[in-house]
Amino acid sequence: MAAGAAGLVYAAGFEARSFRLRRVTVPVLPPGMHPLRVLQVSDIHMVSGQRKKQRWLRSLAGLRPDFVINTGDNLSDPEGVPEVLDALGPLMQFPGAYVFGSNDYYGPKLRNPARYLLEKANGRHGLNGNKPAVGAIHNPWEDLRDGFDEAGWVNLTNTRGSLKIEGVSIGLTGLDDPHIKRDRYARVAGGPSDAYDFSLGVVHAPYLRVLDAFTADDYPLILAGHTHGGQLCIPFYGALVTNCDLDTDRVKGLSTHTAEGRTSYLHVSAGCGTNRYTPVRFACPPEATLLTLVAKE
Repeated sequence: MAAGAAGLVYAAGFEARSFRLRRVTVPVLPPGMHPLRVLQVSDIHMVSGQRKKQRWLRSLAGLRPDFVINTGDNLSDPEGVPEVLDALGPLMQFPGAYVFGSNDYYGPKLRNPARYLLEKANGRHGLNGNKPAVGAIHNPWEDLRDGFDEAGWVNLTNTRGSLKIEGVSIGLTGLDDPHIKRDRYARVAGGPSDAYDFSLGVVHAPYLRVLDAFTADDYPLILAGHTHGGQLCIPFYGALVTNCDLDTDRVKGLSTHTAEGRTSYLHVSAGCGTNRYTPVRFACPPEATLLTLVAKE
């Protein structure tokens, strides 16, 4: 009991606020293209009053990325929109794009963590196979969207967009959250456009149907979040769940995905927050990732 209590104190009091930056190099650019530095932030799950998290997010602007990708779940509090916009304000001085996750649309509910193991065993996650949510709290996501749009970030909700970085054109294809069945790949299908120097796919939850579609359409890189890296992991073993149908071996970090004879790089962020009702992390510290995209060998 004492060991369990000590672990809980560590997971909630230290590790959940032990923010860090990971750096990853991804060889995906066409030969001869200058490297691009992409900062991915995900799963902030802001609760009003989380000052340390806000200070850390503001400090990331010191990295001076070429552009920023936000892969959703910014909120865990209906009152948290102003603090999200304030924390991301310095980053919104850079070009960027975003998709939303389920927690941007709906407020969190108290939930037995063991249900994640049960859903994994039954192959059901979110609204994918489960009954629709009843009595959900609606977050003011429109205010969040308006703040991002006003800063010039590109809304990738089931649509395409683009960025221009020092003469390099970047195509972006995004989806709404598959965890709550809001993804509509048919609206963006067809693969990268030849009009861009480089293209990538963006989605909140890395469900296999989405990864298969992006990969089959020959996107060289897919960015996602949602999994929290497993959140509660076993040292020297890893995550028990991913909260979607992705395997635990790819719950966070850089990996690959293959579909219809093609292979894409996949980067899943472990995110920097937690649901307000389970504010703990173990063997899975909160993070943001600076991806350096370099030319293929």
